[in-house]
Amino acid sequence: MRNYTIALFLFTAVLFFSGCKSKQKNPAWVINEIMVVNENGYMDDFGKRNGWIEIYNNSAKTQNLGGRYLTNDRNNPKKYPIPRGDVLTKIPPHQHALFWADDEPFNGTFHVSFKLDPSKENYIALYDNDGRTLLDEIVIPAVVPTNQTYGYLQDGIKYDGEGNNLATLLERVTPSSNNAILEENPKVVNLQETDTWGGMLTITSMLVVFCALIGLYFFFKLSGNIAKRMSERQVAKSGTLSAIRSHTHLSGEVLAAISVAIHEMREDQHDMESTILTIQHVKRNYSPWNAKRQSLRELPK
Repeated sequence: MRNYTIALFLFTAVLFFSGCKSKQKNPAWVINEIMVVNENGYMDDFGKRNGWIEIYNNSAKTQNLGGRYLTNDRNNPKKYPIPRGDVLTKIPPHQHALFWADDEPFNGTFHVSFKLDPSKENYIALYDNDGRTLLDEIVIPAVVPTNQTYGYLQDGIKYDGEGNNLATLLERVTPSSNNAILEENPKVVNLQETDTWGGMLTITSMLVVFCALIGLYFFFKLSGNIAKRMSERQVAKSGTLSAIRSHTHLSGEVLAAISVAIHEMREDQHDMESTILTIQHVKRNYSPWNAKRQSLRELPK
C-alpha cells in the first residue's frame, strides 16, 4: 500500500511539472520588421532613405512607447530614449510604429541615435521605462540583402507552438503595414499570369494617355472656334468699327484712315466741297501712314 502511494505521488508530480513547462509567449511589444540597407525604398519625412525598425503593439489595448528605450548595444540599453509627450508614440492595438535608424535624433521622435551596420550582425532591443526590463530583442544576420527586410511572417507572431523563433527574411517590404498578405487581389493575380512582363499594361496606359491628349486638343479647339464665332456675331450686331473690321480683309491702317475721315465729316472739320466721300485703295509696297519720310522736312535748294 505504501509503495502504491509513493508511485501515485511520483506520477502526479511528473504530470504536474510537465504540465507547468513554460512555453515562449509572444511579447506585448514585438520588433516586427527591420530593413538594414535601404537604397531605393521607403523614404522618411526629410526625403532620405535609411534603415528602419518597425515595432508592433501586440496587445488589445493602446500602449505608449514614450519613455522606453531602443538600442543596438547590449551594454547600453538606454542608448536612445524615446521622448515622452508625443501623441504619435501612443500606438493603438495591433498597429505599428516606424523608427528610422539614421543617427539623427534631432530630426524627430522617430529618428534614433544609431545606424545599422550591414557588414555584421545587428542586435536591436526595446527596454522598458526603467532601462533594465527587456521587452523584446532581435538579432538580424549580416546576410540581409539590400532593400530586403528581416522579421516575422505574421505581425507579432514571434514563436511557434514549440517555442521556436520564427524570424526570417521577408519577401515583401511592408513598413507600417501588415507583414502577411491578408487577401490576394484576383485582378492583380490574373494580370501577373497573363502579362508577365507588363507589356500589355504599358501599351494600354500609353494609349489611354495619348487618346486623352488628342481628345483634349479637339475639345479646346472646337470650344475656341465656337467662342470666336459667338464674339464675332455680337460685334457684328453692335455696328461698330470692330464689326467692320471683323467682316473685311482691310488692314488696320486703312480702317484707321476711314475712321478719321468719318470723324472729321461728323465734326465739320473737313472741307465740304462735295457731299460724296471717295476713298480709293492705293497699291504701294509701303504704307504712307507710317512712312518716316512724311515727318521729315526738305531744305530749300
